[in-house]
Amino acid sequence: MELYALIVAGGTGSRMGGNIPKQFLELAGKPILMRTVERFWSFDKSIGIIVVLPENQLEYWDFLQKEYSFPIPHTIVTGGNSRFFSVKNGLNSVGESGLVAIHDGVRPLVSHGTISRCFEGAGIYGNAIPVISPADSLRMMAGMGSTPVNRQNIKIIQTPQVFDAHLIKKAYLQEYAPDFTDDATVLEKTGETLHFVEGNRENLKITNPEDLIISAALFPGIS
Repeated sequence: MELYALIVAGGTGSRMGGNIPKQFLELAGKPILMRTVERFWSFDKSIGIIVVLPENQLEYWDFLQKEYSFPIPHTIVTGGNSRFFSVKNGLNSVGESGLVAIHDGVRPLVSHGTISRCFEGAGIYGNAIPVISPADSLRMMAGMGSTPVNRQNIKIIQTPQVFDAHLIKKAYLQEYAPDFTDDATVLEKTGETLHFVEGNRENLKITNPEDLIISAALFPGIS
């Protein structure tokens, strides 16, 4: 069965407090996006890797590949004006059969175990969404008050979200809706039931400066 990894990177770096898009900041000596690509390549060297980037970042990515002598083969796709349209563009490079993992470009600490569970689950159920349970207490704010939330009923959603290629390509033929916050939501809108698997807690989405510090500390131990 054909396996694909569609890696979406569209950050600007504004929350990092700098001018360099966050996917190009260094983690353990290489840009974050390269580290993310490496996770899938080291999982399965036959996987078809597709990297989606904004048009104004393509030239810089080409420069970085030369600068770091980055050898991993991948297809480059130009993104759209939102994540929904970036994923839709990327899916044009995916075949009609097989499994496609859609992953955030700034999640370089996804474990091979999580990737494996997602592909295995999607092979059985047509989709697999990695989740973890929150460790903190939660409250729902309402007006001037709040009520506690049972955290056993809450899950934190991660990527890669893995899908049967035909199902997710069909799902992305829908019109865009504001509640499409992730790919699982897009698929669910077609009537498909979501299947959840265990993610890994280290699988941070690097968004803020402290996330990069934590990721640098965790990186050597990821397998």
